[in-house]
Amino acid sequence: MDVDLRASLVGFALAAVVLAAVGWLVGPGRVADAVVRADPVLLAAVLVAAACWLTSWGLALWTVLGGLGAPVRGHVAVLVFAAATFANNVTPFGQAGGEPVSALFVSRAADTKYETGLAAIASVDSLNFVPSIALATAGIAYFSTRLTFGSRLRLASYAVGALALAVPLLVVVGWRYRHTVEQGAVRAATPVARLVGRLFPGREPPSWAAVRSRVDGFVHAIERATGNRRRLALALGFSTSGWLCQSVSLWLSLTALGANVPFPVALVAVPVGAIAGVTPLPGGLGGVETVLIALLAALSVPASAAAGAVVVHRVGTYLLPTILGGGVVGVLGSSGRFGVGS
Repeated sequence: MDVDLRASLVGFALAAVVLAAVGWLVGPGRVADAVVRADPVLLAAVLVAAACWLTSWGLALWTVLGGLGAPVRGHVAVLVFAAATFANNVTPFGQAGGEPVSALFVSRAADTKYETGLAAIASVDSLNFVPSIALATAGIAYFSTRLTFGSRLRLASYAVGALALAVPLLVVVGWRYRHTVEQGAVRAATPVARLVGRLFPGREPPSWAAVRSRVDGFVHAIERATGNRRRLALALGFSTSGWLCQSVSLWLSLTALGANVPFPVALVAVPVGAIAGVTPLPGGLGGVETVLIALLAALSVPASAAAGAVVVHRVGTYLLPTILGGGVVGVLGSSGRFGVGS
């Protein structure tokens, strides 16, 4: 259940430096003034939209777990997804750093094998790429008919285009040659796992066969998760709903601060900003905000309003799940499991 505390502290320190630099460039006083003048009703609506996003993606996890034969109640899946989001938000490199811990949360809550939990959370994360690229592409297409692209917006369109080509290609090739990938993963993971095993007193380093069994179990779980087309479509629908809720959160944040912008602005900004989550910052903190502010400024949103809206938006989509997920992690850490059953 532990995370690398030192790495997390370094990540938060770097994020603080990035946020301080962005605040200095925009002007902290101007940002504070913009937030203070915000419509309180719309600010409350931002939190509702963020809660709907978390619920939608939690239900995507619930759908995938059901397909893997490890059903949990819907509300439990939402809470477990909040715990997974907490892990992503406090570890460097976002989902890449938090997924191993997230998989443990899922396996404990669903009372299933670790590799099944890893397959479930990895499947949800992979599914989330599809609607994000589609929505961002739709937003870029909208702007291409109405705006002359500046350098920042061109960069965003290039990023979306590259992802739209690269992600499906990698998925198809990786799945086509998944057994070759599986063998390579076993060869790469075995020496690392044995080295780590030697560092813990009283633990036997895992054998090649044990590592192979774990990796093989993960691949078979992925095959099961993708084998039921109805459940796959349902999970994709929940994922799309989540992205729309995140976009609504950002759009409401802008509207609350008096920046009247078309909704496609948020459709482009949110998924492109999420790309910054792969930076070595906890949950992309600092990186996501920088990208969002730069994109909004490129779309003629005043810098102070853009920064203030991003602060409000991230309170709902970063701080809220981190606080809620931290509480869930405490429950899982003390009891080991809760709420198992369909």
